[in-house]
Amino acid sequence: MSNWVKACEIDDVENEDVIRFDHGGKTFAVYRSPDDSFYATDGMCTHEKVHLADGLVMDHIVECPKHNGRFDYRTGEARGAPVCVNLRIYPVKVEDGAVFLGLE
Repeated sequence: MSNWVKACEIDDVENEDVIRFDHGGKTFAVYRSPDDSFYATDGMCTHEKVHLADGLVMDHIVECPKHNGRFDYRTGEARGAPVCVNLRIYPVKVEDGAVFLGLE
């Protein structure tokens, strides 16, 4: 069962962008897609542990700022070398103008 944790306000994340959220000793990335949906993944690249919030978001892809590896942030799927390990994704809900992550 998920424990819902407030990550940010919806206005904290610009359209087609990502922000960093730290909670419980872990770093997460919160994304806002072009269609105004919100998503969340682990916040560190699976290749060299770089913060994905410093990366570039295009459509539904986040590009790691270090070696340009790409992930589909909706599914966590690794989509471009050098990354080959998928990101963990987390459930997201929006309530009263805030974004919540479902954490275990």
